[in-house]
Amino acid sequence: MRRLLFAVTTDLNYDQRMQRICASLAGAGYQVRLVGREWRASKPLTAQPYEQHRLRCWFSKGKLFYLEYNLRLLLYLLGQRGFAAYGCADLDAALPTWLRARLGGVPFVYDAHELFTEVPEVVGRPAVRRLWLAVERFVVPRATLAYTVGPALARLFQQRYGRPFGTVRNISRLAESAPAVASEGYILYQGALNAGRGLEALLEAMPQVPARLIICGEGDLSDSLRGRAEELGLLQSGRVEFRGYVLPAALREVTARAAVGISVLENLGLSYYYSLANKFFDYLHAGVPQLISPLPEYLALNEQYHVAEVVPELTPAALTAALNGLLGTPARYQQLAEHCRRARLELNWQREEQELLRLYAALWPAEPKTVSA
Repeated sequence: MRRLLFAVTTDLNYDQRMQRICASLAGAGYQVRLVGREWRASKPLTAQPYEQHRLRCWFSKGKLFYLEYNLRLLLYLLGQRGFAAYGCADLDAALPTWLRARLGGVPFVYDAHELFTEVPEVVGRPAVRRLWLAVERFVVPRATLAYTVGPALARLFQQRYGRPFGTVRNISRLAESAPAVASEGYILYQGALNAGRGLEALLEAMPQVPARLIICGEGDLSDSLRGRAEELGLLQSGRVEFRGYVLPAALREVTARAAVGISVLENLGLSYYYSLANKFFDYLHAGVPQLISPLPEYLALNEQYHVAEVVPELTPAALTAALNGLLGTPARYQQLAEHCRRARLELNWQREEQELLRLYAALWPAEPKTVSA
């Protein structure tokens, strides 16, 4: 039984991608440990079919957080023995993980959840971007195995570094049975409350949309978005509800009762432009039509499966028109919902994990059997 250790900077309870990956590898016979970050408000770890460990830090964000976490992660990893490979998600946990793999003479795995050097928080800060680009240029060519969330990003990495890059998409697991759940008619946004997600324009649109908006997640804009919603009278009227972090099992129930999902992004850099978020598949699996932006990965899937309406621009007027048009056209809405239910039979984790397992099996090619004379 090969032992694998993965490191992330996220709270393990909410990292659905790593939960799926680690569970699939554990189910295939690997012994897996996932190491992440413990926040002051972190809830107890949820039960998983793999080992979990969280590191406590004094700092919660900024340069001091990344420095502290990487030092704590390195010290932790130096005390770990007997792992057949070490992996990380994104650049912010890459250097200690690479070093531990190098010291142990075992494979190093890089899972790019995004194009870290092109996210808006990094692109707008030249000195910070130069630092992370240096880390990327050091780490990516040295990875024994590298993969990312979508084919467009994989091609970009391949062009940038001239090395193979696999694709393991953030697709939801197909439930064995999908009982019918009555829609409660609300609009749902799930994910980080960060720049470029269309959230400011969405709040401005809500007074003209005859439905509630539920927001699940937190981020850099949490306080300002709550403040603007209060200014617009949306909190007092109950038209907008911020639910904060929601555990994946509870989030699936919230998603199943939604009428429309929001999965839009501004083109604020190559990471957003080539993104393929798990929320797209979460809405699809719940049979919930969604709004998407005209970005390559989403357009390609929508042209094939027809599960969403495309919003040409992230303005209050465009979002109002798209939401009212979708909610006010029952025939079109039901058509998209039915397409979602059909698409999930093809787009599901049970299929996607086969590529994941193939990539890991290739790390250790089967040794030829010796035949006795």
